[in-house]
Amino acid sequence: MKIKENILEVPEKALVRNSLRKVARELVAQRGLLPPASFSLISQLAGEVIALTNTDIRFTEFAMVVCGNEIWRPVVAATPYNRRLLLIPQCLKSDSNCSAVVDQLGLICAGCQSCQIDSILQKAESLGYATLVAEGTTVAVSLVQEGAIDAVIGVSCMSVLQKSFEPVSRAAVPVIGIPLLFEGCAETDVDNFWLNEEMIAFHENETLRTLSVSAMKESVKHFFSEEILYKALGNSNDQTCQMAIQSMLTGGQRIRPLLTALAYSAYSEKVSDELMASLSVVVECFHKASLIHDDVEDNDDFRYNTETIHKLNGTAVAINTGDFLLGKGYELLGQLPLAPSKLAACYQLVAAGHVALSLGQGSDLLASSHKTILSLDHQLEIFERKTGSAIRVALLLGAVAADAPANDLAILKTFSGVFGMAYQIKDDLDEFREANEHTHPGDYPLLLSLLFQHSEGISHENILRLYLENNREQLDVLIREKEIDQKADHLLQEFTGKAYRELDKLENLKMKLSLYTMLGKIF
Repeated sequence: MKIKENILEVPEKALVRNSLRKVARELVAQRGLLPPASFSLISQLAGEVIALTNTDIRFTEFAMVVCGNEIWRPVVAATPYNRRLLLIPQCLKSDSNCSAVVDQLGLICAGCQSCQIDSILQKAESLGYATLVAEGTTVAVSLVQEGAIDAVIGVSCMSVLQKSFEPVSRAAVPVIGIPLLFEGCAETDVDNFWLNEEMIAFHENETLRTLSVSAMKESVKHFFSEEILYKALGNSNDQTCQMAIQSMLTGGQRIRPLLTALAYSAYSEKVSDELMASLSVVVECFHKASLIHDDVEDNDDFRYNTETIHKLNGTAVAINTGDFLLGKGYELLGQLPLAPSKLAACYQLVAAGHVALSLGQGSDLLASSHKTILSLDHQLEIFERKTGSAIRVALLLGAVAADAPANDLAILKTFSGVFGMAYQIKDDLDEFREANEHTHPGDYPLLLSLLFQHSEGISHENILRLYLENNREQLDVLIREKEIDQKADHLLQEFTGKAYRELDKLENLKMKLSLYTMLGKIF
């Protein structure tokens, strides 16, 4: 069956375009909609806009663009000009008279004034915009994720805007899209009045300013210098302290302290950099303690391509170093300048996280020592208890310290569990697909659980025998024959979808968009 192609038309008359924009703005404001919005919601809104304006349905896709714009408008309008990117296509140039040079990023305007590109760029740059003349959806998303900009105003043909919806939405890029007046790859045109209106729109609103995840990540890195850690953790002449600090300095993406800093910043009325740094160090103390203990329990000799503490100094020393970090984490937590009720909530949160982590780790260790392949539900429960609880502590510690509302705390609690499971599913898939001579089947337990669940024609005893024999080659053959990795991919999509749906419930836009960005980067 041939699928009918969408009609990607822009109304020729400005009166029609403006009428659709006006009704879309009123409808979005009336519903109190906040970004990001799903494709289905925008499609539904577009249908209503077409009906309310009695416009030809062939302009439905155009109505979807303007509805999407209106949902993002408050965020883009609250973004300072110098944190915005204007993205315009090369097809606006005059092919016959253009003197521009094109490099790997796009067109470098020569200022010959033979087309409208020069005047558009001059206006944008006078306001402070970053500018790019290219078909650059991928570049625009990357610039937002890297922290170079916070919002995009993009001019493009309808077909490109349509293809851009999914990556832009998943990355939570604040964007206003302005369609070219007609499709074509040369000497196209844009509604300059509309473009100018969007470029100059600015409304100061701190609650709608997004947090740059990349900029925050850089800030968090600075919290982990030797000077700061020695000041926080104590005597530089003590060997236990030195080993603990070295573990804090070595490797890792700092995801947990980043989550803590984002949550604290998103919910704080007034951000204290000192308190944010202390919260981040506390979370990393707990995380690195768990890694030291994990390495002992799993008998791993290397972490971040560096010999582990227990390999260098013995098991007893490693356990003690981890215990030292746990104690320091609680000690630093007790020194935070928080109200007693908040401090009590933070202690309860961290303690509950340690209990959940220990229960999950206990189940994992027992399954490994007994050479057992767990059911899928049991394996997912372990993921939720281990990784989910760690994410929960990181997020909620920052949120509780900033006095986040109870409703958002409950949502973040659920989100953390789902996110933890998705993270571990992805990790198992990566272990399987990037396997080397050091990989063994126990490195991707989820795939083994799925193989057990979808073992038609293969006995559980045979699968378990191969596992006990550490016969990765034969197990991998079975996994591929039964398309287990593809089933794991579907499971990953299911849990990432659940994570996004939880985020959509958040009242705090800064927190929602920051976590959208992180999900987009990780998954």
